[in-house]
Amino acid sequence: MDKTMTKELVITALKMAYKRQRPGEGVIHHSDRGVQYASLEYQKLLKQYKMIGSMSRKGNCYDNACIESFHGILKRELVYQTKYRTREEAKKSLFEYIEFFYNSKRIHSTLGYFTPNEFERMYGHSAA
Repeated sequence: MDKTMTKELVITALKMAYKRQRPGEGVIHHSDRGVQYASLEYQKLLKQYKMIGSMSRKGNCYDNACIESFHGILKRELVYQTKYRTREEAKKSLFEYIEFFYNSKRIHSTLGYFTPNEFERMYGHSAA
């Protein structure tokens, strides 16, 4: 999270996610068509990580429906109900919501009423 969306921000985020998850070769990385994701440096990093880049079609929000849905939930359940005094306070609040509630306690009907963390653990075991 930062004041502006830069290629450095998304590169840092991708590096953090890769280090945390260590996905196998061939993972599909989907994004919108932002210049940050289309940048040469970002595309090189995807290749280095052996990820398959995928981008939404121009002007088609339905290609990114999953993340758009998540953003809607995040705004309704947290952001619109909270007044942040500082950017740091907002970052902390968003981190705690995602890591300690959304991923580990909030069940999702599309995941068979499991949390994302439970679903990921089950998928990891069945895929192995």
